Amino acid sequence: MSNLLRKKSVTDLLQQGQNKSLNKTLTSFDLSLLGIGAVLGTGVMVLTGIVAARDAGPAVILSFMIAALVCGFAAFCYSEFASTIPVSGSAYTYTYATLGEFVAHLMGWTLLSVYFLTTSAVAVGWSAYFNNLLTGFGWGLPEQLVSTPMSGGIINLPAVIIVLLITFVLSRGTKESKKFNNFMVLVKLLVILLFIAVGVFYVKPENWNPFLPYGVEGVFAGAAAVFFAFLGFDAVSTSAEECKNPQKALPVGIISSLVVCTILYVIVCLIMTGITSYKNLDVPEAMAYVLEIVGQDTVAGIVAVGAVIGIMAVIFAYVFAGTRVIFAMSRDGLLPKRFSSVNKTDTPVFSTWLTGLLSGGIAGFVEIKELSNLANIGALLTFAMVALSVIVLRKTHPNLERGFKVPLVPFIPILTMVFCAFLMINLPGATWMYFAIWVAIGTVVYFVYSKKHSLLENVGSSDGSKKKR
Repeated sequence: MSNLLRKKSVTDLLQQGQNKSLNKTLTSFDLSLLGIGAVLGTGVMVLTGIVAARDAGPAVILSFMIAALVCGFAAFCYSEFASTIPVSGSAYTYTYATLGEFVAHLMGWTLLSVYFLTTSAVAVGWSAYFNNLLTGFGWGLPEQLVSTPMSGGIINLPAVIIVLLITFVLSRGTKESKKFNNFMVLVKLLVILLFIAVGVFYVKPENWNPFLPYGVEGVFAGAAAVFFAFLGFDAVSTSAEECKNPQKALPVGIISSLVVCTILYVIVCLIMTGITSYKNLDVPEAMAYVLEIVGQDTVAGIVAVGAVIGIMAVIFAYVFAGTRVIFAMSRDGLLPKRFSSVNKTDTPVFSTWLTGLLSGGIAGFVEIKELSNLANIGALLTFAMVALSVIVLRKTHPNLERGFKVPLVPFIPILTMVFCAFLMINLPGATWMYFAIWVAIGTVVYFVYSKKHSLLENVGSSDGSKKKR
């Protein structure tokens, strides 16, 4: 039992964060754009319409606000950890230092599901915009090649291809690929601002009535459904070892990306549900669709092009983040060493392609709503565990230097855990079943492979002493 709870030394983690195994090239600006790129995409361009139509109606703005509030509390917790222990791995690394190896392994395993599934869900949304754009030119793809078998198709081919293309870009190295990401994010911001500037003149307040067609329950169900749209700040925290000044840059990147995106989400939702009835928004390319309704076909085309470019930034962020979690787990011996190997540009190419291939494969065959729910339950559990870890680290290492401190500890971390548990309860039973299967597989992997190959198995306890034999 003690082996399951063995912890990684905070001192060792801090030394690990100073190593040169990954290239330190990211600034506060790069991290803010990485976070905005991950947060601002599928949520605003795809899920807004689907969740409004199926779950919350015009009150989808409240769903986004609730999700943002929970994420805001979680972002505080992430910021404290990221500025205190700036090491790749995000929640996996944080729980390894506070809650023990077995919990850390399951958190890493859960994070992998979040990143794989979110990448896949975003790729499915991208595919809808891309095919809509092609259709505008008369080049639309056959339905069988843009639909999953669950929807009567063969494969969502564009979704698979875009994940593989982004994976190729990332495999070239962080320094080279960040320029590509920054460009995509700026294009996306300009497109969303264009949508707001044009769409605001077509808002009809009567479309907001009834405001709560599905009741309060629908608002909370919507909040649980859109939660994964806010997960970008977690992707920021995985980049800790590639930051030039992580103590300052990580909190700025995490919090600024969340604030900017929440404001834009609410404005876009108000305009979208104000232009047409929420009942008409059950489409994955909702932003372009509502502009077409009011005759703004040219602007709709520009938005579609911008979405095609901008949503790629979300795929970029999550393939990047998933790769860094695999890298961190492999470096600790919980996954095979091959996964943490890097090339001459300090890029973990093998893990990058593993993440891309798995995510692309899922995108080709699973529906977006199922993907988003599975990503949500994993993310909510991860956030709750990070909040718990903040409380533990305050108790075990009260004098540790912190670049950012969560206010009102333990109140805010406890509130974060309660909110996360509440949103998890609002997810469908099928989602819980699939997630339980994934966790069970992770548990088997730990006892069959990870426990035996863990670096701590050979060095003993967290104080670094050699294990007695």
